[in-house]
Amino acid sequence: MRILGISGSLRRDSHNTRLLRAAAHLLPSGVELEVWNGLRDLPPFDEDLESDPGVAVEAFRATVEAADAVLFVTPEYNAGIPGQLKNAVDWLSRPYPDNALKGRPVAVVGASTGLFGAIWAQDQLRKALQFAGANVHEEELPIGQAHETLDERGLPVDDDQRQALETILAALVELAEGAKVG
Repeated sequence: MRILGISGSLRRDSHNTRLLRAAAHLLPSGVELEVWNGLRDLPPFDEDLESDPGVAVEAFRATVEAADAVLFVTPEYNAGIPGQLKNAVDWLSRPYPDNALKGRPVAVVGASTGLFGAIWAQDQLRKALQFAGANVHEEELPIGQAHETLDERGLPVDDDQRQALETILAALVELAEGAKVG
C-alpha cells in the first residue's frame, strides 16, 4: 500500500514537512509513504485552463490517483490554509464530480509554532477535501509550538500526540483497505 504525503509548506526547514517524513516511521508494515514535493510547481488555478492545465497539474493528478490514500500535513497562515495548498486542492477537485479526490481516503494533521497547532487550517482543509468528494478521516491532530514539541526526526515528543498520529495513520490505512475492497 502506498500513501502519498503532501506538505502545505514550501519552507525548506518546515516543521510540517519534517512531521510528514517522520510519520513514515509510524506506518504499519507493508505501507510506504511517498512525499510529494511538487507544490511549488503548480500554477495558480485557472478555470480557463481546466481542459489543458499543463504538465505539472496532470502529473500531480496522476500521482494522487495512483496513491491508495493521501496524508495532508498543513501549517496555518493567517488562521487558514496556506494559499499554495488550497490551490493544489482546487486543481485536484476538477473536473467535478469525477476528480482525483473523489472517494480517495485522506487524513489531515498539522503543526504550527503558535499554541493552536494549525487547527483552523486543518478544519478548512478537511472541509475543502470533503466538498471535492474525498473520503476524509475526521480526527484532527493539532501540534502547537512545533519548534519545541517535535523531536529531531519531526515526531511529537508528547506520547499522547505521537499515539494520536499513529491512530490517524492506522485509520487512514483502514480507509484505504476498505476502498480497495469496496
